[in-house]
Amino acid sequence: MRHSLAVFLLFTLVACSSDPAKEDNYTADELYAQAQESLQDKAYEKAIKQLETLQSRFPYGRHAQQSQMEIAYAYFKHEEPEAALAAVDRFVKQYPNSPTLDYMFYLKGLIHFNENINSMLGTWFMQDPADRDPASMRESFDAFKELITRFPDSRYAEDSRVRMQYLLNTLANSEIHAASYYLRRGAYVAAVNRAKVVLTSFPQSPQTRDALQIMVQAYGAMGMPDLQKDTQRILDLNVARDGVKPVTREMPQTGQWWKFWS
Repeated sequence: MRHSLAVFLLFTLVACSSDPAKEDNYTADELYAQAQESLQDKAYEKAIKQLETLQSRFPYGRHAQQSQMEIAYAYFKHEEPEAALAAVDRFVKQYPNSPTLDYMFYLKGLIHFNENINSMLGTWFMQDPADRDPASMRESFDAFKELITRFPDSRYAEDSRVRMQYLLNTLANSEIHAASYYLRRGAYVAAVNRAKVVLTSFPQSPQTRDALQIMVQAYGAMGMPDLQKDTQRILDLNVARDGVKPVTREMPQTGQWWKFWS
C-alpha cells in the first residue's frame, strides 16, 4: 500500500512539473529569453516551439517581429527548408517595411542555395544532365537579386553578389552539360537549343564560348554549313577579343562551387 502511494505521489509531482498551465504563466520576456538560450545552445527544435508559443500568446507583443524572423532562422538551421521558406514569406507579408527585411531576403536566398548544394552532393552528379532541375538555383538567384536591388548598401549585399555570380555560372554550366549530353547522343536540335539558352540568359558567363562551340559542332553534324560558318565566326571573334581558346569537352566542369558554401 505504501509502495502504491509513493508511486502515485511521484507521478503527481511529475505531472505538476510539466503542467502546461505553468508555462502559460510565463511572460513574453521570459519566453523570449528561453528561446534565445535554446538558439545559443543550437537546440533549434526546442527554440522553434518556444518561439511559436511566444507568437501564439503574444502576436502583437514587442518580440513578435523578432521572434518571427528567428523562427525562420531556426527552421533553416534545423534543416527544414520548406518550413523556413514559409516563415520567411509570412514575415515579408506581415512586416513589409521592417528594417531587417534585407536579412530575410538574404535568408531566403541561403535556404535555396543550400538546397542546391545538398542536391549536388546527393543525386546531382548521378542524374542525366537533361533531367536536372535548376529551380532552387533560380529561386536563390532571384532572392539575392531582390536584396541587392532594394538594399544595395545592405551588409549582406556583397556576399549576395558573390553567390549570384556563382549561381549564374552554375546555371550556365547546367545548360552546357545538357547541351553536351544531347550533342553526344546525336540530338543536335536539342543541343543547339540548350546552347542558345546560355547565349541569351547568361551572356556574361564564361560558358558562352562552350555554347558557341557546341553549336558549331551541331550545325556541322546537321549539314547546315551557313549556320556553322556564322557561328564559327562569332566564336572566333570571342576568342580574339578574350584571348582564350574555347575548350571542347564532353562534360564541362561545374566550377569551384565549393568556395561559397554557407
